[in-house]
Amino acid sequence: LVCADTATRVSSVLNRDVKQFGKTHMFDANEETCWNSDQGPVQWVTLDFPRTVKVSRLHVQFQGGFSSRLCTLEGCRTGEELAKISELYPEDSNALQISFGTNRLVQGFPVQETVLDKLRITFENGTDFFGRIVIYHLRVLGER
Repeated sequence: LVCADTATRVSSVLNRDVKQFGKTHMFDANEETCWNSDQGPVQWVTLDFPRTVKVSRLHVQFQGGFSSRLCTLEGCRTGEELAKISELYPEDSNALQISFGTNRLVQGFPVQETVLDKLRITFENGTDFFGRIVIYHLRVLGER
């Protein structure tokens, strides 16, 4: 669902080096690039879709040692306030983690199917001592 017209914001970028660690690297399908946040107890990614979407799955690939123990998904329609959709508990690994829409973790996360215009993924309780998050791939799947 993320396309060229999706407005993306992130909480921070390591050393403000957007060329090397910027948000666009989460979506470029390049195994060598990543978004690397700066230090902090909470990091986040916000996606403003150009039109209403129905989110059903989330794919995320962290760098092991720089992942989040708790991810909170929030979403809303245009003109509304963000509301909690679900909490996800990723593994601290390099593996691509995929949601299957179930209540059980099977290589990924359960995601409640939701219609929205804006999605925020908040990364809390990071595995890195300084709270840095590193994401190689982030995909949001569903229907337009």
